Amino acid sequence: MNAPQIIPPAPRAPLTADAVRQWIAVNLPVAEFRDRRVLLVVPDGTRTAPLPLLFAAIWSQLSPVARQIDVLVALGTHPPLAEAQICRLLGISEAARAGQLARVGLFNHEWDHPDRLRLLGTLSRRDTRQLSDELLSEEVPVSINSRIGMYDVLLVVGPVFPHEVVGFSGGNKYFFPGISGPEILNFFHWLGALVTNAAIIGVKQTPVRQVVDRAAALIPVERRCLAFVVTPQAEIYDLFYGTPEDAWDRAADLSSLTQISRATRPFLQVLSCAPPMYDELWVAGKCMYKLEPIVADGGELIIYAPHLKEISVTHGRLIREVGYHCRDYFVRQWDRFRHIPRGVLAHSTHVFGQGVFPEQERVE
Repeated sequence: MNAPQIIPPAPRAPLTADAVRQWIAVNLPVAEFRDRRVLLVVPDGTRTAPLPLLFAAIWSQLSPVARQIDVLVALGTHPPLAEAQICRLLGISEAARAGQLARVGLFNHEWDHPDRLRLLGTLSRRDTRQLSDELLSEEVPVSINSRIGMYDVLLVVGPVFPHEVVGFSGGNKYFFPGISGPEILNFFHWLGALVTNAAIIGVKQTPVRQVVDRAAALIPVERRCLAFVVTPQAEIYDLFYGTPEDAWDRAADLSSLTQISRATRPFLQVLSCAPPMYDELWVAGKCMYKLEPIVADGGELIIYAPHLKEISVTHGRLIREVGYHCRDYFVRQWDRFRHIPRGVLAHSTHVFGQGVFPEQERVE
């Protein structure tokens, strides 16, 4: 039998930096931001994105008309960044920070500080049962970073990729879990784990996306999104502006055409090399998520990451407590693990991948 082959997506030329600047000059409407306080919501360094190019172009376009422009890093539960790290992320020089950008607020999301969160509402049992296709039924508080109340427009600036929990990242996902409280985060990460990575990644309409969009509808501030799709070298294929739902929808279509390779048949062994930007296993687990669909039954995937020194700065103790297991290991022993945040359990089963936990192997 011939060895399995990888079929890459059709080649497509990315935009030049000048073309990106021109696109923003033409398509980012200044009228929507005139005399308004604007909060840019951006990813941290674990996402491939040319943020220095984009931030400079957005600043050039909006700073003459906006009353205020600040930046909030959508960390989810990732470790916070020092101001110098945020400046490097955005391409802000020391001179610019001391000069024309001195008034720009640079903030981290603080998911674990209740006083930094604002309750928007609650998803009812009926809501969650409907949105999850009856996999879960519970009340879920929906909270978000309280800074949003200080602004007139929230502008998401972020890439769209195939994603293990929601199908395709981006759009309203920069609000939930990017700048959300832990309850909604843990709920929909566990929902994604129940559906499984293999059934979600690269699928546009998923139960988790429905939860994210329903939660975002509770935000009482105008939402806009500059979504884009990139090459592995962080060059931009194309950009999309509009509501988070609309911009994400168009970007996800392009992502499906440019960022998904296919295999002629599954591999028995896969070596997945973690890039340096994945600085802990919490994010380097993506090496498993992206490639699990092409691992054969009974096969194995090896994450090669000699630079890693942490499982997770934030969640490492709990991950060591539970280990890595398939979904049914937790589902069939729920009383044993119900005290663990479900986002941690979701990480565990996503990294482990699909598997079988027979009833007779139950551990009491």
